[in-house]
Amino acid sequence: MPIQTVDTDRLYRKIARQLSDLIAAGEFAPGQRLPAERELAQQLGVSRPSVREALIALEIEGKVEVRVGAGVFVVPPKPKAVMEPANEGEGPFELLGARRVVEGETAAWAAREAEDADIAEIRAAVDELSNLKNDDHGCDPADRNFHLAIARATHNGPLLSVIVHLWDQGRGAMWRQMEKHFETPSLRAATLRDHRAILKAIEARDPREARAAMHKHLDRVARDYGHGWDLVKERRGKKPAPGARRAAP
Repeated sequence: MPIQTVDTDRLYRKIARQLSDLIAAGEFAPGQRLPAERELAQQLGVSRPSVREALIALEIEGKVEVRVGAGVFVVPPKPKAVMEPANEGEGPFELLGARRVVEGETAAWAAREAEDADIAEIRAAVDELSNLKNDDHGCDPADRNFHLAIARATHNGPLLSVIVHLWDQGRGAMWRQMEKHFETPSLRAATLRDHRAILKAIEARDPREARAAMHKHLDRVARDYGHGWDLVKERRGKKPAPGARRAAP
């Protein structure tokens, strides 16, 4: 038996490819709204988060348009995809699941091992985010600094490398598209509150509370972004008024 190529394609890419093929075959015409996310998930036999990730990928490629309060619509074909799949990054909901597992334990480890200088670095990252909380575009580096400072506080090099990988591989076009739709001042304020709670637990040298606070933070992010997708489909068939603002999750 000849050696065959190992399939490393992400699930959301397979879903996006199938939907793209259906669009190309005329099953979904330009201007037509795609079926509801729950319906697509049932028909494809996959989870709703995977469908969400596929729809984000198709939007990046310029094949669908997400209209807040109306749904996801097929757009006229373009000569070339806007973004190559390899540059899209990890699926955002899948990424958050991985981060929950790894960073929960990282926070607990930091609470046990952090030295005073480490805690000062984590606190500085919280202060940095506080100063930027009203900045629509400048919070991501501060957020990254916070999570990496916690990883450094474990004094475990391989674990730090894992956290760096999760962050840098995840911040591709997929994640940016999520933030474009759903990042709001209220969500940034919630992130700041979460970070302060994690810092407090690490300062108290409480591993259990640090783990719980990190889990609560990442669960909240996933829940709020998922709720944002639900808002997209909340008023099916109704286009938002021109210039209408997005509702905060």
